[in-house]
Amino acid sequence: MASVGLLYVGAVLLINGLMLLGLIPGKSAAPLNFFVGGMQVIFPTVILIQAEGDPAVTFAAAGLYLFGFTYLYVGLTQVTGVGPEGLGWFSLFVAVSAVVIGTLQFTLVSDPVFGVIWYLWAVLWLLFFLVLALGREPLTRVTGWFAAIGGQLTATLPAFLLLTGAYVSNAGTAAAMALAGTAALALSFYLGRQPAPQIKGQDEDPARPVPGFAVSPAVP
Repeated sequence: MASVGLLYVGAVLLINGLMLLGLIPGKSAAPLNFFVGGMQVIFPTVILIQAEGDPAVTFAAAGLYLFGFTYLYVGLTQVTGVGPEGLGWFSLFVAVSAVVIGTLQFTLVSDPVFGVIWYLWAVLWLLFFLVLALGREPLTRVTGWFAAIGGQLTATLPAFLLLTGAYVSNAGTAAAMALAGTAALALSFYLGRQPAPQIKGQDEDPARPVPGFAVSPAVP
C-alpha cells in the first residue's frame, strides 16, 4: 500500500518543484497536494488499524502522517494565501526527523537504500526550511529543481522497483543511490543559478514558494 503512495509522491514533488520554478501557478498545484495529502493520511490510518500494535508496522506508517499533513498544508497555502512560514518551521522538524528515521533504516530496518533516501529527503526539507522560514529566496529555484529531480530519484524510481518486485537494498545499491542523490543536488544548484523564465499569467496567479514533501517509504 505504501509503495502505491510513494509513486504519487513522485508526481506531487514534480508538480511542486515546477511550482517553485515558476512554471506552474500555485492554484494549479493545489489539487494534487490535496489528493496526495489525503491519501497519506488515509493510508497510515488503515495500516495502523490493521497493525494490532506491531512495532515494525507502526514505525513504517508513522512518518506518513508527517508528509500527509504537509501536502495538505501546501494545498491550503495556495488556495487561502496563508503565509508559508509555519510550513517552513515544520519543514525543519521533518528534516531532523528524517535524519533519525534514516539512521534507523540502517540499524533497525536493515534497509540502507531507504536510509540514504531519508537523508536526501532531510536535505530537501532543510532547503524548504531555508526558503520558507528564513526567506532565503536565492535558494528557491535550487529547491524547485531538487524537488522535481530528486523526487523522481527518491520516490518514483523506488516505487516502481517495489511494485515490480525488483527492489534490492544492499551496500552497493545504497552507494549508487547516494552518488545519484549527490549528483542531483549538484545539478539542482547549477540549474538553480540559471535565469528564471516568465510564464503567461504568472502575475495574475503567482506561485507561492511552498514545497512538496516526500513520503515515508514502504518497508519490503
